[in-house]
Amino acid sequence: MTRRRKPIAAFAAGAFSLLGFAFQGDPAAAREIVAAPDARYHPGTIVIRTGQRRLYFVTAPGEAIAYTIAVGKAGKQWRGVKYVEELAVEPAWSPPASVKRDRPSLPDLIPGGSPRNPMGARVIGLGPGGQYAIHGTNMPGTIGTAASYGCFRMHNRDVIDLYPRVRMGTPVVVLP
Repeated sequence: MTRRRKPIAAFAAGAFSLLGFAFQGDPAAAREIVAAPDARYHPGTIVIRTGQRRLYFVTAPGEAIAYTIAVGKAGKQWRGVKYVEELAVEPAWSPPASVKRDRPSLPDLIPGGSPRNPMGARVIGLGPGGQYAIHGTNMPGTIGTAASYGCFRMHNRDVIDLYPRVRMGTPVVVLP
C-alpha cells in the first residue's frame, strides 16, 4: 500500500491564511508525515538517512515526520547509533578544535541567541561523547546539502518543532 504524504506546513499555511497571516517558507522543503523509513524502529526513535538528507522522527508504527537537513561534508559523515544526552534552548557555542583549525578567526565562545551562533534555536546533543548534535542553523541555505563537521542542521522552525518531541535517551540511528 502506498501512503500519501501529508505536508504539515500545508495545514499551517491554511490555518494562518484563515487568520489573515501569510505563510512564510518553502512548502517543498516543509516537514511532512510519511511512511517510516523502516518498520523496525519504534515510535520516539530518530532515523537519519544521510544520503537522502532527511531526518525521520518515528511517531507511530509505520509513520514518521520527515525533515530536510544538512549533513556532514565528505570525510565528516558517520553512521551508527547515538542517544540524546543534551537538550538546550539557544545554547552558547565553543568551536571544536577541528573547526578552530580550519577557521582560527572564530572566537572561543559565541553566546546563545547571537546571529553568529551556528547552533541556531535549539540543540539536541548526541552521545556518548557529545561531539555531534542535531541543531538549528543561522545558515538556512545549507539545508539539504553536505555542509557540516558531522552534525545535522535543521531549519530553526523545524528544530523548534522536533525539540519537544525528543526525550533524554532518545535513540538516533544514522544510516547512509
